[in-house]
Amino acid sequence: MQGDPMGGLISAIVWMVLFVGIFYFLILRPQQQQRKKHEEFLKNLKKGDKVITTGGIIGEIKNIEEKTVSLKVCEGCIIKVLKPSIASYYQEEVASQEEKG
Repeated sequence: MQGDPMGGLISAIVWMVLFVGIFYFLILRPQQQQRKKHEEFLKNLKKGDKVITTGGIIGEIKNIEEKTVSLKVCEGCIIKVLKPSIASYYQEEVASQEEKG
């Protein structure tokens, strides 16, 4: 009294497809959406924006090139960083509240 061997194979395939689907919707899709959102953010950067890099450097955009951005980090000090290293806009109100709290 053995079961049908094809039934076990079909069951294994169904579980594999289910696992791949869950993996896609829980891990891959959110990463893709986040990447698209960050690319759109980088396209909308303009001179004068205050930004923070992934390394924690805060600066004002002075020049935007194809792959790099020039940031004024203090008076007379301009650094050049790669565009993808810019994490977000810098908001002074939020930063000062975090320092107090």
